[in-house]
Amino acid sequence: MPPLPFTPAYPLRTERLDLRPVRHDDFDAIYAYQRRPEVCRYLYWGPHDEAASRASVADKTTRTTLRESGDFLQLAVVVHETGTLVGDVTFFYTSRRHRQGGIGYVFHPEHAGRGYATEAARALLELGFEQLGLHRIQAELDGRNTASAKLLERLGMRREGHLRENEFLDGEWSDEVVYATLAREWRAGRERPSESS
Repeated sequence: MPPLPFTPAYPLRTERLDLRPVRHDDFDAIYAYQRRPEVCRYLYWGPHDEAASRASVADKTTRTTLRESGDFLQLAVVVHETGTLVGDVTFFYTSRRHRQGGIGYVFHPEHAGRGYATEAARALLELGFEQLGLHRIQAELDGRNTASAKLLERLGMRREGHLRENEFLDGEWSDEVVYATLAREWRAGRERPSESS
């Protein structure tokens, strides 16, 4: 494990994407999807009005370094070719002692279907396992969010738990599903031919 504080060498680059710290001038692009009800449907927040989105962006700009367990990184996802911000991702440093982490992602629906979220989430797994030496990374999602579940399965993550009606969201009870993968599973998966995103 690297010493803390730990700041990744930004940007985290993939074949098509840069994952970089959020900037204040990213507001317009982020607000464009944070205000959409369909984007927030399965999330714990939103949709945001302009003030809430400005506060969200301001907070995200500070999430660039891991100093202790419980910290997280929030990064803008930008397409190399066009410079377009298509979403943002979160990496949770859950526990240094137990070498645990988590991932999350939110993308503008206009950019769906191109594999950007899968590619960006894969970069977060690589950060956790290869740079931070984590043992296990998980993701939690609303049980109704089948698109997100499919994304995690494409990454080789395993469905580990289904918590029935454990969250009260938007006036109704919803289930939560937990996916995870271990470092040895991640490495074994990288040695196999990759599936299409």
